[in-house]
Amino acid sequence: MIKVLSVASECAPLVKTGGLADVAGALPAALTAQSVEMRTLLPGYPSVVSKVGKAKAVVSFKDLFGGPARVLAATVAGLDLLILEADHLYDRTGGPYVTEEGRDHKDNDARFAALCFAAAHIAVQGAGGWTPDIVHGHDWQAGLTPEYLYEMGSTVPFVFTIHNIAFHGNTDASRMGALGLDDWRFSSDTFEFWGQVSALKAGLTGATKINTVSQTYAEELMTPHFGMGMDGVLQARKDDLSGIVNGIDTEVWNPATDPEVTNYTSPKGKAKAKAALRAEFGLPDSDGPLCVLVSRLTHQKGIDLLLDALGALTGRGGQLALLGSGDTELEVALLERAAHDPNVAVKIGYDEGLSHRMMAGGDAILVPSRFEPCGLTQLYGLRYGTVPVVALTGGLADTVITANPAAMARKVATGVQFSPITADAFANALTRTCDLFKDKATWTMLQRNGMKQPVGWETSAADYAALYRSALKG
Repeated sequence: MIKVLSVASECAPLVKTGGLADVAGALPAALTAQSVEMRTLLPGYPSVVSKVGKAKAVVSFKDLFGGPARVLAATVAGLDLLILEADHLYDRTGGPYVTEEGRDHKDNDARFAALCFAAAHIAVQGAGGWTPDIVHGHDWQAGLTPEYLYEMGSTVPFVFTIHNIAFHGNTDASRMGALGLDDWRFSSDTFEFWGQVSALKAGLTGATKINTVSQTYAEELMTPHFGMGMDGVLQARKDDLSGIVNGIDTEVWNPATDPEVTNYTSPKGKAKAKAALRAEFGLPDSDGPLCVLVSRLTHQKGIDLLLDALGALTGRGGQLALLGSGDTELEVALLERAAHDPNVAVKIGYDEGLSHRMMAGGDAILVPSRFEPCGLTQLYGLRYGTVPVVALTGGLADTVITANPAAMARKVATGVQFSPITADAFANALTRTCDLFKDKATWTMLQRNGMKQPVGWETSAADYAALYRSALKG
């Protein structure tokens, strides 16, 4: 049995802002069959502490970056958790990373350095008699862990997963003392990045093994276009870099049992869900495909491309139902488009139940991201027989088989990919989608192929277990 301490800033179902939470929440159960015992270290946000109930203090700190703290051990939703309770760092309103006004918490560097320090302490001294064989950190919030392991004299292996390299966790070099970092370690070989402390770079340079959430994204990260300034670091670590595609919880996302939808096991069963979704969004009947999009509304997610390409869909009788929030300008533009086009409906915000109903009722799921480390919505789409229309990048490239002539001849296609990632190419993909939809036999084949795809965690969990074994050997 390999014992792993997972260090994450969010974990579903306790706290979630994106796909990192889904991975952190799903991995522990998936790894059980691989003889891996995982406990997850989380910050003690109010939303997390309120769900804990009875908990036992297993570690105490008199002064952790400005105040007392303790680590609580608890089991919630089947997850074995270690919760870093530090009111001076986490007991506040707003989200995990931002205030109620949408600005970064000013002390985010200390808030997540404390998480890393606690992880290193547990690796060295244990927590309630439990000591991990490996520490597994997720994104920059866990990136300083190997620095603290080094300073504590520990040789416990550190595996580092990049979910999104766009966020570096940079802070001013003057903060090294406050964060308990030795200034003699401040160099381009460790955590120095253009004169600043970079938590992400600390993780990349200090990790025993590095992985990201798809094979294609791992390759993309070693290029200047996708590497966000870390491509050189990753080129130097390429022998230790790999890609493991994410899975989804196939019990939560199961059209045959989903309590949010009229259940079905084949594409024919989607008809009632489609009618219900049209009614919920106030869309009229149409002969074209009902496309859905559930996303953060940002430039990265290609929402501006959608606005420019949308005419190719609605001009052929297609429709769009969109759920999301993000950049104010994009929200306004989408709402204005919906106000002038009866075949476009937009709901700003997020609703978990509605996202399930959209997957069940949609004919196609649109994912026009400029970069996408893995992506989960296309996996939900495959599971629900909702054909993915995706940009050719990252995990989207690895999980969708495009309907080109070769794939169609072999009857293995599951969706539509487009490249380059431009509005014109996306418009062509939407036109292609409308043409495929008109051929009911072909469309049903795409749906059936998607519903047969293995989108759970079984294969990925085995890959993570192999990565841990490799790190222990290394």
